Amino acid sequence: MARRNKLTKFSEVLSFPNVVENFEPSEPILMISDNETIDLKGRWKSDFFKNENPLILELACGRGEYSLALGRTNPNINYLGVDIKGARIWKGAKAALDEGLDNVKFLRCKIETILNFFQEHEVDEIWITFPDPFHGKENRRLTAYSFLDRYRKLLKPNGIIHLKTDDDILYEFTLESISSYAHTDLLYANDDIYASTLLYPELEHKTYYELQHLGKGKKIKYVRVQLK
Repeated sequence: MARRNKLTKFSEVLSFPNVVENFEPSEPILMISDNETIDLKGRWKSDFFKNENPLILELACGRGEYSLALGRTNPNINYLGVDIKGARIWKGAKAALDEGLDNVKFLRCKIETILNFFQEHEVDEIWITFPDPFHGKENRRLTAYSFLDRYRKLLKPNGIIHLKTDDDILYEFTLESISSYAHTDLLYANDDIYASTLLYPELEHKTYYELQHLGKGKKIKYVRVQLK
């Protein structure tokens, strides 16, 4: 039954106008609405969101809960959730359609290939919310050097990266990566954001997994980085 539901979501998400997908990582081709190709490189704002508002990515967005929450509170900012899991994206994309959130949309692709689909310095900010910490696989962590190199090309000069996680190892790894990476400035780091008044109001949004982590007594950590 679960597999049938997942296949149904895969099929349905292909018709969603707020989702574009890359099916073959070796080919930089995006598909939209029942296998129609679309080229959005350098034109995400004008052609996909139909405006010139700032563009913020949520990487490894899962169900897109953070993009949805931010989109509800900031209607004049475009949010693009990025993930490879089609069934998860379906949930966020359907919620955005049902709520009429035209500023929240989704890209299904491997994050390793993301530079294929954006012009340099096309993105204003990046959020990474509760990503897989990849214990034992440091090079796959979304704050490893190879990913920071990608973000430098994606982001506008002085663009911001946000990391929100419950994982101690990923948090410490990220701080180490930033401190030894020549092109970053650490703006803020907190290993227990809810222990005191939140410095940034956008941190108050909680995803399904974050609520689970909090229920287990885990501390939520946050890192704010500016790329030079």
